[in-house]
Amino acid sequence: MATPKRKTSHARTSQRKANWLKALSLPEAISCPHCGEIMINHHACPSCGYYRGRQIVKINTEEAAG
Repeated sequence: MATPKRKTSHARTSQRKANWLKALSLPEAISCPHCGEIMINHHACPSCGYYRGRQIVKINTEEAAG
């Protein structure tokens, strides 16, 4: 198995990690076309339960209000 001939510098390690961590970000947030609340892309809306024009999750209005 190959072994490194020299120690990897802190700057080189940090640059590599910075480029990798730049790709990690929070998922996009959009407004729900049905109710207008903020929701995550490709997920059912937590307030109304709709996804792509169809109701996927049934939401009780009593639980949402209280």
